[in-house]
Amino acid sequence: MNFVDVKGYRDIVEDKDTKKFILIYKKGTPNSDCAYDALSKIKDGKIFSVDVNKVRNVHQHFGVNSVPSFVVVNNGKVENIIKGCQTSNYFDQIIHEKKITYTSSNTGTTQKRVVVYSTPSCPYCNKLKQYLTKHGIKFTDINVAVNQQAAAEMVRKSGQRGVPQTDINGQIIIGFDTSKLSRILNIPTE
Repeated sequence: MNFVDVKGYRDIVEDKDTKKFILIYKKGTPNSDCAYDALSKIKDGKIFSVDVNKVRNVHQHFGVNSVPSFVVVNNGKVENIIKGCQTSNYFDQIIHEKKITYTSSNTGTTQKRVVVYSTPSCPYCNKLKQYLTKHGIKFTDINVAVNQQAAAEMVRKSGQRGVPQTDINGQIIIGFDTSKLSRILNIPTE
């Protein structure tokens, strides 16, 4: 992976690529170092790296309020923000637009495609993502506060504006409903 150290917001704006990947992180913290290490294992591509210890004028332009955050920008608009440390495979699939599939380590079966529509300020969104993570369910998190196209898609699918919403292979679950999530994703009830 080719990391481009950013000295300011202008470094990103002046780059001619239409699709940009930006890691906003805080060097020396466990989650940020984990995300940086995972991204460094990807074979090809360019990532703008923004260490908030050194650069303080970038995160607010992308609506980022926590680190690490991996920001996908397409034609000048934020397409997605992925928070926290993810696996190299997950980041590679996002960067190279590969279909995301996961295999359950318990059963060896392919996990259903799970997309969570959320906003950073929504407490139930965070509880939902923690619940999925706790049970080893991989998911794509889409921040509809910054991705208007995804917000419109979410409303089109469900007829609802509220978050969280979870799309599991096309089946929409509105809110943080553990009984439905457990049933559809085969999560043992606690």
